[in-house]
Amino acid sequence: MKINIGNKILSPVLMAAGVILLIASLAMDFAGTGSNSATGTMLVLGIIGVLAGLYLFPTLKHHRAIVYVIFLFPLLFTFLVTVIIPLVLGIGYSFTDWTGIKMTKVVGFANYQTMFKDPSFIWSILITFIFVAVNMIMINVVGFALALLCTSKMRGTGFFRAAYFLPNLIGGIVLGYIWQFVFSNVLIKLTNNISLLSRTNTALFAIIVVYIWQYGGYIMLIYITGLTQVPMDVIEAAEIDGATPSQILFKIKVPMIQSTVTICTFLTLTSAFKQFDVNMALTNGQGSVANFMGSYLSNGTMMLALNIYNTAIAKNNYAQGQAKAVLFFIILACISLIQVRMSNKKEVEL
Repeated sequence: MKINIGNKILSPVLMAAGVILLIASLAMDFAGTGSNSATGTMLVLGIIGVLAGLYLFPTLKHHRAIVYVIFLFPLLFTFLVTVIIPLVLGIGYSFTDWTGIKMTKVVGFANYQTMFKDPSFIWSILITFIFVAVNMIMINVVGFALALLCTSKMRGTGFFRAAYFLPNLIGGIVLGYIWQFVFSNVLIKLTNNISLLSRTNTALFAIIVVYIWQYGGYIMLIYITGLTQVPMDVIEAAEIDGATPSQILFKIKVPMIQSTVTICTFLTLTSAFKQFDVNMALTNGQGSVANFMGSYLSNGTMMLALNIYNTAIAKNNYAQGQAKAVLFFIILACISLIQVRMSNKKEVEL
């Protein structure tokens, strides 16, 4: 790109005009003046003006970096609007009496204090941790076992891969209702006409089974990718040296796919924490707990995500629901960072 007099003049003009249009559109939106179409048009034109001004900015040294920023802008802008801004606003709303439409006052930590005094919420956290611990272990074991099966020399491995992955393509709500029918009308004949969903402990077990059935095939595909990257000459050399299949598995394959293990454990951890649709479709959180923190609970199978949803939507308490969501974010972020750090450290040691 050659620097010329036209770029020196046009670039600041476009950027200045773009900034003015952006400020004007935002001011009109907050003030409630002007139509939505006019405000939106001004916003888009302002963004285009700023980006065009940056592209024509008279510099040779930094022009490539400017072009990279322009091409990344749609993704960065979308991430800002859909993640960063809602996160910041949500944290702010958790300290108010927000109703989902408006707020009238700041209540400080009142929502957090009420939240921690609620036995049903504490119970939801407890069973969510149990659910996550069991699923993180079981899904990875099942997924890895299926991956070993589908990378063996047996016939029909392509069919088995597709069959095991198929449940992951079914939406969680639909999957939950399908298994609800199975538990209440098919398997009930094997359990003395007592549905597994009718009792709190067995209902939680049923949710775990359905979740493993749904997610195991997805984790299997990731493990298959890792196993196929293990060099065959290393395995052949071990076989020549007399290594047994179990030694090849635990001494060669598992250490060499530690990066894959890290990815799979991270995915199962975060996905299990955010479990919502299967929980709602199977039990909708119902289940009796006779005595917990001195209270009788009727939400014995309600996990954390469903508890937050019911607080905000069913009970129309958006501020407290947002406070729970903030705590949920902190818990998930801390545990995920710890898990990834521990897995990466193990990779280095191996």
